[in-house]
Amino acid sequence: MFTGIVEAMGTVVGRMENEQNVDFWIESSFSSELKIDQSVAHNGACLTVVEVKGSAHRVTAIRETLLKTNLGDWAVGTMVNLERCLKMGDRLDGHWVQGHVDGLGKCVEVNDDGGSWRFRFEHENKPEMMTVPKGSITVNGVSLTVVDSTLHGFSVAIIPYTYEHTNFHSLKVGDSVNLEFDILGKYLQRMMMK
Repeated sequence: MFTGIVEAMGTVVGRMENEQNVDFWIESSFSSELKIDQSVAHNGACLTVVEVKGSAHRVTAIRETLLKTNLGDWAVGTMVNLERCLKMGDRLDGHWVQGHVDGLGKCVEVNDDGGSWRFRFEHENKPEMMTVPKGSITVNGVSLTVVDSTLHGFSVAIIPYTYEHTNFHSLKVGDSVNLEFDILGKYLQRMMMK
């Protein structure tokens, strides 16, 4: 479990294809503290640490992960939002985030609102991909509040701190993002379908 509060940004320093999998080396301020088998959210996708060397750690993205996330687009130099898993007793500053990406979204609009930024994303129109105004959404691992919502998209407002300390500062129109929809909304939607 995660909170969607990004702890650090990492940089992809290595990418190696291995059959249908891809191994990524990520350098970050806390990589040296990680342990093998530890879960870390990378742009919202929960990946297992398989090796640690100095200030970098290695994770493996299998074919299923590459198909459902933006990890396949990562190259050396890509900036990645990182969060270690929640510890029992910690504050829950964001919302319940599983690290299980539901699908991809596409950035379709970025507006500078004079001290904050408004981002609009579009996604597939599926019942389980539901947002509501003032509800929670996770974009590239960042816990955010939905500003407005349609059947196939939503917008979020980004404060300067989040803009500077996550990879939102490098997002452009046309970029794909990992989306995890609110777990409560997904369960309610499933119950209503029965």
